[in-house]
Amino acid sequence: MNTIRYLFVVLEHPPAAALEKRNKRMPKSTKKEDEKEDVVVDNKTGKPVSKADAIANDPKMKSLFSDVNPNDPLQPIFAPLGKHDLVEKGQKAMYRKVNVPAHRFSPLKEHWMALYTPVTKQMKIDMRMNLKLKKVELKTTDKTEDESALQKSADFIQAFVLGFEIQDAVALLRLDDLYLECFEVKDVKQTLRGEHMSRGIGRLAGKSGKTKYTIENATRTRIVIADQHIRILGSFQNIKVARDALCALIMGSPPGKVYSRLRTVTARLAERF
Repeated sequence: MNTIRYLFVVLEHPPAAALEKRNKRMPKSTKKEDEKEDVVVDNKTGKPVSKADAIANDPKMKSLFSDVNPNDPLQPIFAPLGKHDLVEKGQKAMYRKVNVPAHRFSPLKEHWMALYTPVTKQMKIDMRMNLKLKKVELKTTDKTEDESALQKSADFIQAFVLGFEIQDAVALLRLDDLYLECFEVKDVKQTLRGEHMSRGIGRLAGKSGKTKYTIENATRTRIVIADQHIRILGSFQNIKVARDALCALIMGSPPGKVYSRLRTVTARLAERF
């Protein structure tokens, strides 16, 4: 028992000689007291200059650090960005091109000034018609202030080319949350052919366009039906509601059932907002 107790004592408390030997093997880490600081050198003379003198001699640096605490001369102060600093004037111009199909040439020529005026005066975008390429070309200028003006102008021209009225398409220039969505009748139901396709398109329009106007007024959108192509202009949620109603009509639902469903959906949207 005595030998066992002695072993435990040795393990718990190592002798002083062993501790000294271990300390000699592991020297203490010492930090460098003399740390070299960065030196500012004069370009002309090549002699070292203090940081405060370098700032005082350079007018550009002096203007940057004019309002800085003298105890901390290297703390920069940045002036707020202005309109001219966001986009450098006279730099690269941005372009957009909108294809014009042959059947939209005469409407484009007839309403050219109605399209040209808001794009050039409100958006400050240059606009011209390239007859060789059959495209409307848009370009930013030095007077263009809004970064999204070019894309809005391109969407405005694209909406007119797709068949929307100018009064409806102008909303794309004034509002940010308007979108265009295009799809075909065959994307909804591929088996429609011949007279079945004609009846499906007829269900979309209704008698004298009654069904189309009802969906437009209920969902606050604008719809263009050009043969098998359907285009919707509106906000994201409203486009979804109008698309669901049009798809139900294509699949064969009677207009009365679609109207009742529209009432419930629009009432729900009105309560949400």
